[in-house]
Amino acid sequence: MRKICVMIGSRANYSSIKSVMREVRSHSDLQLQLIVGASAVLDRFGSVVQVIEADGFRPDARVNMIVEGETPGTMAMSTGLGLLQLPTLFELLKPDVVVSVGDRFETVATAVAASYMNIPVAHTMGGEVSGTIDESIRHAVTKLAHLHFPANSSAGDRIIRMGEDPETVHVVGCPRIDLASEIVQSERDLFSSDWLEEEGVGGHVDIDRPFLLVMQHPVTTEFGKGEEQIAMTLKAVQVLQLPAIMMWPNVDAGSEDVSRGMRKFRENSRPEQIRFYKNFAVETFIRLMKRAACLVGNSSSFVREAAFLGTPAVNVGSRQNGRDRGTNIVDVSHSTEAIVEAVRGQVDHGPYSSDHLYGDGQAGQRIAEILSKADIKLQKRIAY
Repeated sequence: MRKICVMIGSRANYSSIKSVMREVRSHSDLQLQLIVGASAVLDRFGSVVQVIEADGFRPDARVNMIVEGETPGTMAMSTGLGLLQLPTLFELLKPDVVVSVGDRFETVATAVAASYMNIPVAHTMGGEVSGTIDESIRHAVTKLAHLHFPANSSAGDRIIRMGEDPETVHVVGCPRIDLASEIVQSERDLFSSDWLEEEGVGGHVDIDRPFLLVMQHPVTTEFGKGEEQIAMTLKAVQVLQLPAIMMWPNVDAGSEDVSRGMRKFRENSRPEQIRFYKNFAVETFIRLMKRAACLVGNSSSFVREAAFLGTPAVNVGSRQNGRDRGTNIVDVSHSTEAIVEAVRGQVDHGPYSSDHLYGDGQAGQRIAEILSKADIKLQKRIAY
């Protein structure tokens, strides 16, 4: 039985790999191992580990690897801290394959540690284009990985052009779309405004009216501008006067700048129509995306899941620059006026047709089956 070790370091990591974890756990030839760490074990980022456990997954290990400060320096230190601790966990668990998810600092720490220890690395969501340091991290992990699971054919082509053996590149779709597909097919709707009032802080949000879902993360290559950038987005939400559900940012460098801007706005303006949340279960977040009149910010979920769901989205700033996108996206700069105009246009437009740019909802099953059968060569060599 092949042991598959998954490292989860954030709420985005979990949504990006949950369907794979389910399929690996249920596969007769595979054994799931789970390490949870970084921001996924911290309360101020929503205690994602509690959501993971509530979903029935038992972590084999937890790792604290966040150096406080949310600066470029502490981001590098956190990567190093992960490299100090992950090898010990890999020695204890003795995985046959380590799965590295996406493009975060804990992702590269996972891939480096496993590679040096002669453990094959499988990488999901490689070959894509975007802004921030994520672009560099993603391609660095690609060069460390032995098995590639890109979300679409254009990403797969980029991986091959980077010199990876075409036989190791499997275009499977994005596992996050698996969850979105399940929600679309489900008849359940678990929401009421009363339920949302039990969580979060701030004003009242009536989701039976058109509402906004706002999520804006720091841009690491624009460190120091986060507070100014989030202030313009919040001013736009205030001008629009639509109920808004707003998520706190991730742990990347500049997170504290964005959070400080949100706290100042909340204390000074006391908006009655905006409610702030640390985290949602993956299924809850997708259902909110599906019901929202418009998504605002710079989350990759607005490009990925929202395209499949057909939810209108306004992408603010450079964080998703170059990423393949569907027709549901309108791109704007960090300008209150531009955001307001774009959101009004998207709300007037209403839902878009579902776009399968990032998959059809079967990625997890495909990945598990490939992991069970792949003949993985540990020695890498440039293929061109």
